[in-house]
Amino acid sequence: MPKAQTNGIEITYEVSGPADGAPLLLIHGVGAQLIRWPDALLHRFAEAGFRTIRFDNRDSGLSTHFGASPVPNITDVVAAQARGEEAELPYRLDDMAADSLGLLDALGVESGHVFGMSLGGMVAQLIAIAQPARVRSLALVMTNSGNSALPRSDPKAMHALASPAPDPFAQREAYLDHMVERSRILGSPAYPTPEPALRRFAERAAERSYDPAGTARHLAASRGALDRREALRALSVPTLVVHGADDLLIPAEAGDELARLIEGAWLLRISGMGHDLPGQLFDLIVGAVKANADRAG
Repeated sequence: MPKAQTNGIEITYEVSGPADGAPLLLIHGVGAQLIRWPDALLHRFAEAGFRTIRFDNRDSGLSTHFGASPVPNITDVVAAQARGEEAELPYRLDDMAADSLGLLDALGVESGHVFGMSLGGMVAQLIAIAQPARVRSLALVMTNSGNSALPRSDPKAMHALASPAPDPFAQREAYLDHMVERSRILGSPAYPTPEPALRRFAERAAERSYDPAGTARHLAASRGALDRREALRALSVPTLVVHGADDLLIPAEAGDELARLIEGAWLLRISGMGHDLPGQLFDLIVGAVKANADRAG
């Protein structure tokens, strides 16, 4: 799998879809590897005329890990963010945005469409804020503005994301049970993924790369991000906001706010959707992304 040298680290990536397709950078969330983007979704994007770029964020998958860096105390990080202060972090979302822009540079992509989920949606906002000319359109999925006054995560959802899993190599079945339960809590109540599929993916992800400390550093970077509302009000890029009405981790009010903040943004609020991207919704979401991208001309 190819790697790009960018921002002082290595980023593992994969490009798929028609050679003449419009570039679409896919940025995923906390701890998610590039394999988290299912082939079925990539196929639909290809059919819609996109050439997708998916990658392992820093500290995940086969990209550079930061094993020598400490894992921040998430309670301290959240408290600092609520006070409008910058917590002590190994890296910030701005660093991850610079990684993404560096990957585009390495691939010779001057501008493209950007699709960001959860933490990836926060990174996508920072890319558009820092270099708006490089973003043709923006899709922000199950993410927020960094406004500390927004409704908080449901405690059970935050616990599911932050609680350590058993070691998959020493306690395989306990690990798989843990990951299935996490997916059930965070996922879409109206569009549940069958348990065998959840177990297969959890096993595949652990075998490819397992670094819970990296996931914890991702979580700290997302929870420690400062308020972006003022900068978002200045954006003029065509924007689609997608949010599940039943998202327990990032409540739907966060999506509503993003759509109000960004001039001309479209809001797609989906009943029965939680903090995941069910296969049953791929056609709806890809169609909305394509329609928004068409606004860029």
